[in-house]
Amino acid sequence: MANARETAVRALLKVFDGGGFSQLVLDSQMKKDGLTPEDRAFCSALFYGTVERRITLDWVLEQYSRDKVRELTPAVREILRLSLYQLIFLPSVPESAVVDEAVKLCRVFHMEVATGFVNGVLRTFIRASGAFQMPKHSVHALSVQYSVPEELISLWNTVYGKEKTLAILAGFHTPPPLFARVNTTRTTVEALLGRLAEEGAEASAAEVAGGIRLMQKGSPAALPSFREGLFHIQDLSGQKCAAALRAEPGMRVLDVCAAPGGKSFTLAEQMENKGELIACDLIPGRVSLIEEGARRLGLSILSARTQNGAEFAPELGEFDRILCDVPCSGYGVIRRKPEIRYKPLQSGKELPPLQLKILTNAARYLKKGGRLVYSTCTLNPQENQLVVKKFLAEHPGFEAEAPRTLFPERDGGDGFFYEALIRRD
Repeated sequence: MANARETAVRALLKVFDGGGFSQLVLDSQMKKDGLTPEDRAFCSALFYGTVERRITLDWVLEQYSRDKVRELTPAVREILRLSLYQLIFLPSVPESAVVDEAVKLCRVFHMEVATGFVNGVLRTFIRASGAFQMPKHSVHALSVQYSVPEELISLWNTVYGKEKTLAILAGFHTPPPLFARVNTTRTTVEALLGRLAEEGAEASAAEVAGGIRLMQKGSPAALPSFREGLFHIQDLSGQKCAAALRAEPGMRVLDVCAAPGGKSFTLAEQMENKGELIACDLIPGRVSLIEEGARRLGLSILSARTQNGAEFAPELGEFDRILCDVPCSGYGVIRRKPEIRYKPLQSGKELPPLQLKILTNAARYLKKGGRLVYSTCTLNPQENQLVVKKFLAEHPGFEAEAPRTLFPERDGGDGFFYEALIRRD
């Protein structure tokens, strides 16, 4: 049976060489390897820590390795990253254990030829007391310190200023809080907090109506109150976005990019389960997730539909409210998906045209006097304000309210953007 370090290396290879999503990859690998609860906790700490600190670790490795990081075989590279992470950020782990386990990992991954090299790099680092030089250029230094690519830091410096950028960077290295939305068609915030206390789960009311924050460890899905459909997991920023739509009982509401369904559920609850809510997504499997969640929560007004948000479906008719939460680069959820930070800005150049296309199509369903909210979970104006600006330039019959950009370190939830549009013509 694999141990925590072996599982972590396998997961790292699947993320950095296979392009997998961190949470899905790690959960699958730990289940496959049959790790004990104790090993799962250690493996998670190693894996996420190594993912989050990749730029920092590579900078240090370049100072102690005769070979460039990009020239190392994938398995050796991840073994060294994992080991350096322990030596730098987990001082409670004995140095000798780190080196011994790294050599063992080389054999496990059939890299016996690299055992001497790995042993030498790590022992040299230990003899130097873990010393390493930081870059002199300020942006490069911040990149190494916070393990965020320079181009992303430069973007935020330009858009938000240096002080806000520093706060964003620091915020991404804090544990992400866990928020939930109370199913107000079945219970109240006060009643659910009492129920959670009975179940041994610590929680408190959040700043948004119907929201709570969970402090308990372990999966909320294991709680009886969750299985009974008394709440669903949704970040605070998503709840604020849903509230901005101002959905009311009896309305027709459309969620054009709904999966996995959290905002749709919140909207249906705000509507007191009265009216009609259609939740769409492009992928049938994700539509099934929406249906499953709606059944658990008892939200009968919600119907899920496989539908491309960029293609008009006249049979849907007109709507009083439309939520347009478009696909995005995800730079606002780096705390939850740490590998996202390494996506080059250039790789997302096709997103703004797609986002504008989805927004333009969604607006065709909106009634006169209706309200549409455009949103993303990214901190990139090219996908946020500029998309709305282009839309308004092409659609003078719409008016926009003040945009909202939510920052993790200031607003508590994920990085997020939303702006409400009202059809006047």
